[in-house]
Amino acid sequence: MAQATATTAESKLWGGGRSPFNVSYGKMMMWFFLLSDAFTFGAFLISYGTTRFFSAVWPDPNLVFKSFPFLGTADLPLLFVSLMTFILIMSSVTMVLAVHAGHYGDRKGVIKWLLWTIIGGICFLSCQVWEWTHLYHHRAWWGSFTDPNAPLSDFAGLFNEKTRATAAFANGAGMQATHDFYNYFFTITGFHGAHVASGVVLLILILINSVNGLYDRKGHYEMVEKVGLYWHFVDLVWVFVFTCFYLL
Repeated sequence: MAQATATTAESKLWGGGRSPFNVSYGKMMMWFFLLSDAFTFGAFLISYGTTRFFSAVWPDPNLVFKSFPFLGTADLPLLFVSLMTFILIMSSVTMVLAVHAGHYGDRKGVIKWLLWTIIGGICFLSCQVWEWTHLYHHRAWWGSFTDPNAPLSDFAGLFNEKTRATAAFANGAGMQATHDFYNYFFTITGFHGAHVASGVVLLILILINSVNGLYDRKGHYEMVEKVGLYWHFVDLVWVFVFTCFYLL
């Protein structure tokens, strides 16, 4: 009886080959990569939050991000970044539809929705390029506003009236806060933009493979699903970036 029990227990052990979990090796590795990437983004955002928490004053996002392309000096707080966010969220929806089509082996559906996702990613990156260029023309860049002799008027427009009236602002805290804000902003949004750009490249590659019928010959569209996980992660990270820099 003891020998039979031992034999039964040994037969339940994994002997190699297919994973005992209901997930492929590729998906599991993608999840590991996304977890490590989440730690990196988390470290950036925690550092930003800590710096802001211990700063006496901080730029008002409604005053920093109030421009819109081709509208000159129009005062439209956060409207442009809301458009960027909408574009990225919609690209996540089209990615879901591409993965859904792949589950049913619908090559035409996969191609159509991947194409829309790529367009959404390119539109988002184009918006980010405009935003960066616009800020650069207003002297905002890495290391900007570091001159201790710079007049307060150079960066006072980034703060609301209540903040400008404080003693800390007049004593140089406003310039330091502006410097820290832009350093973190360009670093974190740039890091996220690099992820979006990488995602667009991956989407283009799997679009080409789909057009060539590679996944039909393999009998599955798992690669579309794996890249979809990456794309959803990039969209989710943007929600945190949007909240930290544009809303709070």
